[in-house]
Amino acid sequence: MKNKNLKIALLLGGTSSEREVSLSSGKSIYFTLKEAGYNVKLIDPAFGLNQPENEGDFFTTKQLSKIQNENYIETVNSSLFDDVDLALIALHGKWGEDGTIQSLLELRGIKYTGSGVLASAIAMDKCVSKILFQHFDVATPNWITVSTRDFNLENVIERIKKLFGFPCIVKPNDQGSTIGFSLVRNSSEVKIAVELAFNYSDKILIEEYISGREIGVTVLDHTPLPVLEIKPKHNLYDYECKYTSGMSEYIVPAQIPEKVAAHLQQQALLAFNAIGGTGYGRMDFRLTEDMKCYCLEVNTLPGMTSTSLVPKMAKAAGISFIELLEKIIDQSVK
Repeated sequence: MKNKNLKIALLLGGTSSEREVSLSSGKSIYFTLKEAGYNVKLIDPAFGLNQPENEGDFFTTKQLSKIQNENYIETVNSSLFDDVDLALIALHGKWGEDGTIQSLLELRGIKYTGSGVLASAIAMDKCVSKILFQHFDVATPNWITVSTRDFNLENVIERIKKLFGFPCIVKPNDQGSTIGFSLVRNSSEVKIAVELAFNYSDKILIEEYISGREIGVTVLDHTPLPVLEIKPKHNLYDYECKYTSGMSEYIVPAQIPEKVAAHLQQQALLAFNAIGGTGYGRMDFRLTEDMKCYCLEVNTLPGMTSTSLVPKMAKAAGISFIELLEKIIDQSVK
């Protein structure tokens, strides 16, 4: 179904640490839909009623001093949404990907893209996601969580040594885009990594490091797309490698045995269903040298920038970027 009479509000920007990524996703989506003849208007919930007057101003970070979290409520409750049939969410991170904006849209009675309130909140909480992975037989690296209220450096180092050792990964429990993320090689690096992660969240996740290949699998309308392998220029697929052109090589379909690819797709679908995901999402994995896969997390609103993974996997399945957006829109309207 291609209903180009739909009035679509494209939500982008926001106030999270992933604002810049969201602006890039929003820009790609907006101009693709406009070129295809869709009726789209831009809304940045971070600005409230003071939305930028010019189209180009939505894609810049120059007005950051005017944004605040309280504006989300004012935005959704305003006349900006009076004529909206569907909210296409291109927000990333806190308050956009964690169920916050979804709950406001539901209270307003507006349909939106991506997963619902609970699934969004669960996917954003890495610890809760991993508990569900284990329950539904989705392999995931061992982990511990630490909060600001009970942090004790010596105790944390002892727990790491006892449960999985070094190297390990330290990251905020509820962030994306590898923000606040560190690879910790020994006990002397724990303090700095923990302090960095605590800058972004009151709760952090310390995870067993799985040596191997970076893998992504997208689920679209209950169907896994071709498996993608990422070969970053750095040891890990960090922020720079994710969002800087030329810093990563993408191979899709991944050059792995067919049985392994099928297993990854099955694990991706299990993980997505475990958190209650709907519509579309991307699951991140590590694949070891002996072809064991470990699910790291579910992304319920994955990036849609020029270097993003979901459009690459869709293309490998014969789905163009506009067709991908149309499928997402169609699912959401239904």
